[in-house]
Amino acid sequence: MSGEYINIYKNNPTAGGTDGTVVSTDGDYTSPINVTLDASISESKKIKLAVRCESGYETSGNTVISDNGDVDDRWKLSLTENGTYADSITISTTIDDTNTVFWAQASSDSTETPTTDRSVSLRVATVIAAV
Repeated sequence: MSGEYINIYKNNPTAGGTDGTVVSTDGDYTSPINVTLDASISESKKIKLAVRCESGYETSGNTVISDNGDVDDRWKLSLTENGTYADSITISTTIDDTNTVFWAQASSDSTETPTTDRSVSLRVATVIAAV
């Protein structure tokens, strides 16, 4: 299930495009962001994501994307692949019905035991307007 007006997309979305697979928002993990990490080497991986509005809508003002439920601080976000990664990012340009790309980085720690962690979600805070 997708959001009503704005969604996050995975699977290598193209900036300015309309491709990618919508990330589930239903809590059933039908299309989650998946990352497999080797904790024994404290591995990290970057994931290309995008955010876009449904056709006929756009954002008004800043859009803040943040990680929610990240108790071990293992997820970070950046506006660019090689930029600064932080707990949240602010997109100051209008997001319309084409992809605005951003990046997530997931990391592991050698003290972790193998697990499927479903405690982290991404939160999008913005104002949506009809166009």
